[in-house]
Amino acid sequence: MAMFWCTEALPLAVTAMLPVCLFPTLGILPSKKVCPQYFLETNFLFLSGLVMASSIEEWGLHRRIALKVLTIVGVKPAWLILGMMMTSSFLSMWLSNTATTAMMLPIANAILESLFGDLETLKQKCKYTEDPEGDIINGQSTLKLHSLPSVPSEKQMLSIDGADGTEQTDLRSAEEIRSESEYQLKVWKGFLICIPYAASIGGTATLTGTAPNLILIGQLKSYFPDCDLINFGSWFAFAFPLMLLFLFLGWIWIAFLYGGLNTRLCYQKNDRRAQAEARAKAMIEEDYRKLGPINFAEGAISFFFVLFAVLLFTRDPKFVSGWSVFFKKGYVSDAVTGVIIVSILFFFPSQKPSLSWWFDPQASNTPYVPLLSWKKAQESVPWNIILLLGGGFAMAKACEESGLASWIGGHLQPLAEVPPAAAVMLITAFLACFTEFASNTATIIIFLPVIAELAIRVSVNPLYFMIPATVGCSYAFMLPVSTPPNSIAFASGHLMVKDMVKTGFVMNILGVLSVSLAMNTWGIAMFNLDTNPEWAHPINKSAVVTDVHFSSVQSLNATL
Repeated sequence: MAMFWCTEALPLAVTAMLPVCLFPTLGILPSKKVCPQYFLETNFLFLSGLVMASSIEEWGLHRRIALKVLTIVGVKPAWLILGMMMTSSFLSMWLSNTATTAMMLPIANAILESLFGDLETLKQKCKYTEDPEGDIINGQSTLKLHSLPSVPSEKQMLSIDGADGTEQTDLRSAEEIRSESEYQLKVWKGFLICIPYAASIGGTATLTGTAPNLILIGQLKSYFPDCDLINFGSWFAFAFPLMLLFLFLGWIWIAFLYGGLNTRLCYQKNDRRAQAEARAKAMIEEDYRKLGPINFAEGAISFFFVLFAVLLFTRDPKFVSGWSVFFKKGYVSDAVTGVIIVSILFFFPSQKPSLSWWFDPQASNTPYVPLLSWKKAQESVPWNIILLLGGGFAMAKACEESGLASWIGGHLQPLAEVPPAAAVMLITAFLACFTEFASNTATIIIFLPVIAELAIRVSVNPLYFMIPATVGCSYAFMLPVSTPPNSIAFASGHLMVKDMVKTGFVMNILGVLSVSLAMNTWGIAMFNLDTNPEWAHPINKSAVVTDVHFSSVQSLNATL
């Protein structure tokens, strides 16, 4: 299954269903134990997050959020890259990383065209090194290519110096125009590359943000049934500060690499770029104005979205008693909370209902359209990912029941000599590299049982190894094939593989360092990672029994 997932010889979802065929027929697990793994409560939590995301997309609330953030941060390249990253990461906490990237890229391209004009003409300018008259002609041709022919294009605005008008175009040499165009092309690449990276980072902040987080929960419940430290609220309290830290470091690196960080970052300067920036700001504000005031449907979705988040955070926050204490202990989970909220979306009206018909049956009433139809939800939910989650849970169950995880853990005994803090960095770095070539979901499914067994063998809190492994699986930045968001950005045709490798290599290093810092500071305090907990002991005992059994057999063989 690992080989099929890595090579995609079969569709990922089809490979995920192989346990249903093979585990019963090979005598590993009966089908009544395999099949329930495909729709655990973790899958219901994932499903509720996807349904909430589809309702946000249905009414365009995500576009309103994106444009509002961009109007706040301004249009200087560094601030705009930061705005793009903040918006993408926030949206991907709730929407899928792929949907976030697909939504943000067109907005980015529209802003960039307003700043710099047509991309193809910009590329020609970068290559063009002949006489200045040719540059003037090239600048004039931009006017025809630009989508707003009634006014000078942004590129023409970049070729003049504000008050002096077109007369100053002649003063710019071909080399100056080429240098400015190269700068603009670098900024363009920075915009495109920051969106998929921020989406991948943002997905780690919530349990429903990306599939590996849910696989961690599912496998924890399978291996360590008594472990109740990880839920939506406690994960967010740990992962959100980590996301902010990594997002800030990533912004510094991308803005530095692609020309956004310079002396113009913090003060105004009336030059060619400033005029283009003013024009882009006007375009963003105009797009936001066209959305009009928030309508009833958007307000209702906003309310249920906030309620969804608040109820998940406060169910059992650990540091105080949550609202789950009003119910029988252990009965209400995050999945129950999510399904309750999203069920309301299917009957709550999308238009403000009129109450006049209560008093006058003849009065007209607004047509009833719910916030979300089942058809829309069904189309937007990636059912293949739900099967993939189930296949991972089935594989983990078989690894545990068959003793394979213990056997692999025994062969990892030499790693006991490595200090735990160094092991965290090694595990995160290894999985961040491995997931460049394989699905992050498949990667965590394959390695999490092994990592759990390794932690038991070296008498370390299993969460100390499992959490960084889970987060590291989402840090795939170096190749277009690493994640769907990377593929979408690369498919725009404006990025090269070397751009992603150069940027992504340092991003991976920053990610490993950020995770290591988080685990060894607030992670230890939150989850008591410096102790070997009671809930891990039952597995320890079974591992010891297995070792004793193996050693007894070896002694008997030696005697014979």
